[in-house]
Amino acid sequence: MKISSVCIGQAEVTPGRSYKTGIFKRPVSAPVMLDREGLIGDTICNRKHHGGPDQAIYGLGSIDVDWWAERLGRTLDPGTFGENLVIEGIDSRDVSVGDRFETETVLLEVTSARVPCATFAARMGDPGFASVFLKAGRPGFYCRVLSDGVVQAGDPVTYSAFPGERVTMPELLATFGKNLSEADRLRYLATPINGRLKAALTG
Repeated sequence: MKISSVCIGQAEVTPGRSYKTGIFKRPVSAPVMLDREGLIGDTICNRKHHGGPDQAIYGLGSIDVDWWAERLGRTLDPGTFGENLVIEGIDSRDVSVGDRFETETVLLEVTSARVPCATFAARMGDPGFASVFLKAGRPGFYCRVLSDGVVQAGDPVTYSAFPGERVTMPELLATFGKNLSEADRLRYLATPINGRLKAALTG
């Protein structure tokens, strides 16, 4: 298992809109420093909903990228979905909160699934894409950075599954904004879940 792509973006205007976004990511070949806020040099414009320590890195698996390329009928360049990392051999449907990805210097911990927004749909050039993304159940995964370091395409990656009860990315996506049973609420809270979601579950 390895990092297939490392992608960063600069602020750009979304087509058909007036605001700027950092969703347009492009692959880089050089090593990139990574700290608790994400990749150094990567732009996040809307920090109310994006970024922060619990959403420092957005990852996709190569299996997700290949599936979407077939589904959309076109080649997808690294960074098309706004991802920072593509990890070879990973399918985000199998990833759970608390799972960890480790390179020689960096340790990432999964915190939550990506929920599509209007900016994402605009970036994909399809106003209905958020609905398509939700139905697909392949949301990728946000991570917090437990150990700072340097990442580069080609770096070997070790995957470790969360040892407790699992909350998968498709499950998180399907239950976003919905009421949970008490058993599920406690199961979610027993994981190192995104702080925003934790607050919603305890509020």
